[in-house]
Amino acid sequence: MLNKQKIPAISYLRTSSAANVGVDKDSDRRQREAIQAFAKRAGYELVGEFYDAAVSGADPIDTRPGFAAMLERIERNGARTIIVETASRFARDLMVQEVGHAKLCERGIDLIAADNPGSFIDDTPTAKLVRQVLGAISEFDKAMTVAKLRGARERKRREAGKCEGRKSHAERNPESRGPCEAVTPAEAEGRPHAIARDLSRAGGARLPE
Repeated sequence: MLNKQKIPAISYLRTSSAANVGVDKDSDRRQREAIQAFAKRAGYELVGEFYDAAVSGADPIDTRPGFAAMLERIERNGARTIIVETASRFARDLMVQEVGHAKLCERGIDLIAADNPGSFIDDTPTAKLVRQVLGAISEFDKAMTVAKLRGARERKRREAGKCEGRKSHAERNPESRGPCEAVTPAEAEGRPHAIARDLSRAGGARLPE
Protein backbone atom coordinates (compact mmCIF):
# COMPACT_ATOMS: atom_id res chain seq x y z
CA MET A 1 0.00 0.00 0.00
CA LEU A 2 1.44 3.32 -1.06
CA ASN A 3 1.78 6.06 1.53
CA LYS A 4 -0.24 9.13 0.72
CA GLN A 5 2.03 12.12 0.25
CA LYS A 6 1.41 14.80 2.84
CA ILE A 7 0.44 18.31 1.76
CA PRO A 8 2.83 21.05 2.94
CA ALA A 9 1.17 23.75 5.03
CA ILE A 10 2.05 26.66 7.30
CA SER A 11 0.44 27.36 10.65
CA TYR A 12 -0.61 30.88 11.58
CA LEU A 13 -1.16 31.98 15.17
CA ARG A 14 -2.48 35.30 16.47
CA THR A 15 -3.09 36.71 19.93
CA SER A 16 -4.94 40.01 20.31
CA SER A 17 -3.88 41.14 23.77
CA ALA A 18 -0.33 41.58 25.05
CA ALA A 19 -1.65 40.27 28.38
CA ASN A 20 -2.01 36.84 26.74
CA VAL A 21 1.53 36.76 25.37
CA GLY A 22 4.39 35.10 27.24
CA VAL A 23 5.84 31.78 28.33
CA ASP A 24 3.31 31.53 31.16
CA LYS A 25 0.31 32.03 28.83
CA ASP A 26 -1.46 29.29 26.89
CA SER A 27 -2.96 31.08 23.87
CA ASP A 28 -0.20 30.24 21.41
CA ARG A 29 0.24 26.74 22.86
CA ARG A 30 -3.48 26.00 22.53
CA GLN A 31 -3.56 27.24 18.95
CA ARG A 32 -0.44 25.29 18.04
CA GLU A 33 -1.74 22.04 19.50
CA ALA A 34 -5.10 22.37 17.71
CA ILE A 35 -3.38 23.03 14.37
CA GLN A 36 -0.92 20.16 14.83
CA ALA A 37 -3.70 17.73 15.74
CA PHE A 38 -5.73 18.70 12.68
CA ALA A 39 -2.72 18.52 10.35
CA LYS A 40 -1.92 15.01 11.57
CA ARG A 41 -5.50 13.82 11.01
CA ALA A 42 -5.96 15.49 7.64
CA GLY A 43 -2.61 14.56 6.07
CA TYR A 44 -0.82 17.91 6.16
CA GLU A 45 2.84 18.45 6.93
CA LEU A 46 3.56 21.68 8.79
CA VAL A 47 6.65 23.25 7.25
CA GLY A 48 6.57 26.56 9.09
CA GLU A 49 4.86 28.68 11.74
CA PHE A 50 4.21 32.40 11.94
CA TYR A 51 2.84 34.24 14.96
CA ASP A 52 1.38 37.73 15.32
CA ALA A 53 1.53 38.51 19.05
CA ALA A 54 -0.58 41.37 20.41
CA VAL A 55 -2.12 42.06 16.98
CA SER A 56 -5.81 42.87 16.68
CA GLY A 57 -8.03 40.60 14.64
CA ALA A 58 -9.50 43.74 13.08
CA ASP A 59 -6.16 44.68 11.49
CA PRO A 60 -5.96 44.00 7.72
CA ILE A 61 -3.80 40.96 6.97
CA ASP A 62 -1.24 42.92 4.95
CA THR A 63 -0.48 45.21 7.93
CA ARG A 64 0.42 42.34 10.26
CA PRO A 65 4.20 41.67 10.47
CA GLY A 66 3.84 37.92 10.99
CA PHE A 67 1.27 37.45 8.26
CA ALA A 68 3.27 39.53 5.76
CA ALA A 69 6.38 37.45 6.48
CA MET A 70 4.35 34.29 6.03
CA LEU A 71 3.15 35.37 2.59
CA GLU A 72 6.75 36.02 1.54
CA ARG A 73 7.70 32.54 2.76
CA ILE A 74 4.81 30.96 0.86
CA GLU A 75 5.93 32.60 -2.38
CA ARG A 76 9.35 30.92 -1.97
CA ASN A 77 8.76 27.44 -0.53
CA GLY A 78 5.80 26.20 -2.55
CA ALA A 79 3.38 25.59 0.36
CA ARG A 80 -0.04 26.89 -0.65
CA THR A 81 -2.03 26.16 2.50
CA ILE A 82 -2.41 28.15 5.74
CA ILE A 83 -3.96 26.50 8.81
CA VAL A 84 -5.39 28.49 11.73
CA GLU A 85 -7.02 27.27 14.93
CA THR A 86 -10.32 29.03 14.22
CA ALA A 87 -11.62 31.58 11.73
CA SER A 88 -11.35 34.27 14.44
CA ARG A 89 -7.58 33.68 14.68
CA PHE A 90 -7.45 34.78 11.04
CA ALA A 91 -9.70 37.78 11.60
CA ARG A 92 -12.36 38.92 14.06
CA ASP A 93 -13.78 41.65 11.86
CA LEU A 94 -16.15 40.28 9.22
CA MET A 95 -15.02 42.69 6.49
CA VAL A 96 -11.33 42.01 7.22
CA GLN A 97 -12.03 38.30 7.12
CA GLU A 98 -13.80 38.36 3.76
CA VAL A 99 -11.34 40.77 2.12
CA GLY A 100 -8.37 38.84 3.50
CA HIS A 101 -9.78 35.53 2.32
CA ALA A 102 -10.39 36.97 -1.16
CA LYS A 103 -6.76 38.17 -1.33
CA LEU A 104 -5.50 34.70 -0.44
CA CYS A 105 -7.73 33.13 -3.08
CA GLU A 106 -6.29 35.50 -5.69
CA ARG A 107 -2.82 34.16 -4.84
CA GLY A 108 -3.99 30.58 -5.00
CA ILE A 109 -3.58 30.05 -1.26
CA ASP A 110 -5.97 27.84 0.70
CA LEU A 111 -7.02 28.86 4.21
CA ILE A 112 -8.20 26.18 6.62
CA ALA A 113 -9.68 26.59 10.12
CA ALA A 114 -8.82 23.52 12.19
CA ASP A 115 -12.14 23.57 14.05
CA ASN A 116 -14.22 23.87 10.85
CA PRO A 117 -12.08 22.82 7.86
CA GLY A 118 -14.67 23.52 5.17
CA SER A 119 -15.55 27.07 6.25
CA PHE A 120 -12.98 28.68 3.93
CA ILE A 121 -12.37 25.92 1.38
CA ASP A 122 -15.97 25.32 0.36
CA ASP A 123 -17.18 28.11 -1.91
CA THR A 124 -20.86 27.23 -1.81
CA PRO A 125 -23.49 29.82 -0.77
CA THR A 126 -24.12 27.83 2.41
CA ALA A 127 -20.44 27.74 3.37
CA LYS A 128 -20.13 31.48 2.71
CA LEU A 129 -23.21 32.18 4.85
CA VAL A 130 -21.88 30.05 7.72
CA ARG A 131 -18.48 31.78 7.49
CA GLN A 132 -20.06 35.22 7.56
CA VAL A 133 -22.38 34.36 10.44
CA LEU A 134 -19.46 33.01 12.48
CA GLY A 135 -17.45 36.11 11.62
CA ALA A 136 -20.31 38.38 12.69
CA ILE A 137 -20.68 36.48 15.98
CA SER A 138 -16.95 36.76 16.63
CA GLU A 139 -17.04 40.50 15.88
CA PHE A 140 -20.02 40.94 18.23
CA ASP A 141 -18.31 38.95 20.98
CA LYS A 142 -15.21 41.15 20.71
CA ALA A 143 -17.32 44.32 20.88
CA MET A 144 -19.17 43.04 23.96
CA THR A 145 -15.88 42.23 25.72
CA VAL A 146 -14.54 45.72 25.02
CA ALA A 147 -17.79 47.28 26.28
CA LYS A 148 -17.71 45.24 29.50
CA LEU A 149 -14.11 46.21 30.21
CA ARG A 150 -14.92 49.88 29.56
CA GLY A 151 -17.91 49.69 31.91
CA ALA A 152 -15.78 48.10 34.63
CA ARG A 153 -13.14 50.84 34.31
CA GLU A 154 -15.76 53.57 34.49
CA ARG A 155 -17.36 52.03 37.60
CA LYS A 156 -14.00 51.79 39.33
CA ARG A 157 -13.20 55.38 38.35
CA ARG A 158 -16.47 56.58 39.91
CA GLU A 159 -15.87 54.58 43.09
CA ALA A 160 -12.15 55.13 43.58
CA GLY A 161 -11.54 58.32 41.60
CA LYS A 162 -9.12 56.55 39.26
CA CYS A 163 -8.51 53.12 37.81
CA GLU A 164 -5.47 53.51 35.59
CA GLY A 165 -1.95 54.86 35.81
CA ARG A 166 0.61 54.61 38.56
CA LYS A 167 -0.46 54.73 42.20
CA SER A 168 0.23 57.93 44.09
CA HIS A 169 2.42 58.07 47.19
CA ALA A 170 -0.68 58.28 49.39
CA GLU A 171 -2.17 55.18 47.71
CA ARG A 172 1.05 53.18 48.15
CA ASN A 173 1.54 54.36 51.76
CA PRO A 174 -1.88 55.15 53.26
CA GLU A 175 -0.44 55.15 56.79
CA SER A 176 2.08 57.94 56.09
CA ARG A 177 0.61 61.44 56.30
CA GLY A 178 2.76 64.53 56.22
CA PRO A 179 2.04 67.58 58.36
CA CYS A 180 0.36 69.39 55.47
CA GLU A 181 -1.85 66.42 54.67
CA ALA A 182 -2.96 66.28 58.30
CA VAL A 183 -4.21 69.88 58.28
CA THR A 184 -7.90 70.39 57.51
CA PRO A 185 -9.55 73.73 56.61
CA ALA A 186 -11.16 73.85 60.07
CA GLU A 187 -7.81 73.33 61.76
CA ALA A 188 -6.21 75.99 59.60
CA GLU A 189 -8.86 78.48 60.63
CA GLY A 190 -8.97 77.60 64.33
CA ARG A 191 -5.37 76.84 65.29
CA PRO A 192 -2.96 78.88 63.14
CA HIS A 193 -0.17 79.03 65.74
CA ALA A 194 -0.28 75.32 66.48
CA ILE A 195 -0.13 74.58 62.78
CA ALA A 196 2.86 76.91 62.36
CA ARG A 197 4.71 75.09 65.15
CA ASP A 198 3.96 71.69 63.59
CA LEU A 199 5.29 72.84 60.25
CA SER A 200 8.40 74.27 61.88
CA ARG A 201 9.12 70.97 63.64
CA ALA A 202 8.71 69.15 60.30
CA GLY A 203 11.43 71.31 58.75
CA GLY A 204 9.39 74.14 57.35
CA ALA A 205 10.10 77.84 57.81
CA ARG A 206 9.72 79.03 61.41
CA LEU A 207 6.99 81.60 61.79
CA PRO A 208 6.86 84.20 64.59
CA GLU A 209 4.41 83.39 67.38
